[in-house]
Amino acid sequence: MRFMVVAALVAALTPAPVSAAPAAATAADTFADPSVVRGDDGAWYAYGTSDPLHVGETTPHLLPILRSTDLFHWAYAGDVFTHRPGWATGTAGLWAPDIRRVGGRYVLYYTVTDTTLNPGDDSAIGVATAPSPLGPWTDSGGPIVAPRPAPGGGFLWTFDPALLTDAQGRNWLYYGSYFGGIFTVPVSADGLSVTGPPTRVTIDNRYEGAYVVRRGPWYYLFGSAANCCAGPTTGYSVFAGRSASPTGPFVDRDGISLLTSRVGGTPVIQPNGNRWIGTGHNAVVTDTDGQDWLVYHAIDRNQPYLNEPFGINRRPMLVDRLDWVDGWPIVRAGPGPSSNGLAAPPRVGPLVPNASDEFNGAGLGAGWTWTRRDDRATVTGGALRWPTEPADLVGSANTAGVLTRAAPSGPYVVETKLIIDLGVDTVRNYQQAGLIVYAGDDDFARLSHVAIWNTRQIEFGRELPYAGRLSYGGMVEGAPAETTWLRLAHTVVGGEHRYRAGWSRDGVHWSWGGTWTFPPGSSPRIGLVAQGGNDPQATAVFDYFRVYRSLR
Repeated sequence: MRFMVVAALVAALTPAPVSAAPAAATAADTFADPSVVRGDDGAWYAYGTSDPLHVGETTPHLLPILRSTDLFHWAYAGDVFTHRPGWATGTAGLWAPDIRRVGGRYVLYYTVTDTTLNPGDDSAIGVATAPSPLGPWTDSGGPIVAPRPAPGGGFLWTFDPALLTDAQGRNWLYYGSYFGGIFTVPVSADGLSVTGPPTRVTIDNRYEGAYVVRRGPWYYLFGSAANCCAGPTTGYSVFAGRSASPTGPFVDRDGISLLTSRVGGTPVIQPNGNRWIGTGHNAVVTDTDGQDWLVYHAIDRNQPYLNEPFGINRRPMLVDRLDWVDGWPIVRAGPGPSSNGLAAPPRVGPLVPNASDEFNGAGLGAGWTWTRRDDRATVTGGALRWPTEPADLVGSANTAGVLTRAAPSGPYVVETKLIIDLGVDTVRNYQQAGLIVYAGDDDFARLSHVAIWNTRQIEFGRELPYAGRLSYGGMVEGAPAETTWLRLAHTVVGGEHRYRAGWSRDGVHWSWGGTWTFPPGSSPRIGLVAQGGNDPQATAVFDYFRVYRSLR
């Protein structure tokens, strides 16, 4: 299959190629974690994670390079290394390169997943230099950021480097991942050595793939969230926070910190219901006309693996216009990855009374059906009160209760007001409650306020059968509160059901995020769940369950 680069419609005065579908050369079928630099020759050079590049290949290229004269048509141009650096083990992964021009030469940072310095997976950040984008590349001979022992044993994930030069000309290197969080350290003028102590800029267990840009008085931290590589259920997405300082604190559009337990983040790009899922690990590049572009990888949900039916996740590089709206970055001003994305947020219309329940009676209203009834769930005081079950739906055990009802036809929005105290800054995996779209125990999408290690997040998870196995993955959304309003907006496109996640912290101001799909011919039900554990006990209070017609 051809290497996929997707471009969106550009601004009217920007003389750049226009593409609403995959286009480019047969450069690579997969090219994950891309970073791009413009060379002295005027061409663009992209660098990617070490993987096989084409279907049928099994041997990885060691940091492959692509070349383009227009950002949209690419050709394979070689690899950074012919063999791993001597301080990397013979099977170490070389991941997530970051390419920069520093002091008249090119500097490349990259992840080494396993070094010869310690036993075990002791990831570190390496650095190499070259006089041109195509090399020859000279490794520094050791890590610029060494493996970092974790409290309790093992090593923190020292992944995904990215360099920033601040307004005063100082260099900062960002790195880290879920296990430990993202950090930054000051580095020397030549970019080759650390000159000061690290500062953590995101909470652990939420972000990786940092990339920081300076725009006006602000520094914008882009970070990717959720699982990068869950095949057909990959919900990887990019979020942003900003700060007046390279060391933070970074906060989102609502002023919520990326360091807090109910973690913040303003969506930049998420799966939007078209073929592309797993839209993450970005870089930002500015063309010669001053237009910013988001360079990232994604997964075609119809071909999620390089060598089907399983194996390496197939993550081609995509390029989309990056707009700045009210001071915040967002791809294509909102519709998400090209092409055929959602054009605008849903508009809520009139209530559908016979599909809704205010929970004002002595019990559930008409129309509800239990799958594995939980008798602890009661209707009292004008709400459904449901203690979280020590059970779950993910996997084949399917022990959790599910409360559903038939969905109306056509476009609609389902909404609930959820009150649940999951605490903060403690591990309570994976207590949660929220809305569900339910086609079966192994075919559902679940939008919930969930405890994920020490964080509290809104997760939009999806489980489905694929090639004889179950696949589960999720995308995460904005920050929850103790009281969180949740919505799922349903549309039908080409017979396919699309469900888009929405959330609010006050019931008035709404944000809209990613989309999961169900195939034509399916008849998913809609409902509620409260599951994931009862130690300590948490009770989900659903104030209502409302279904509205959508006017979009």
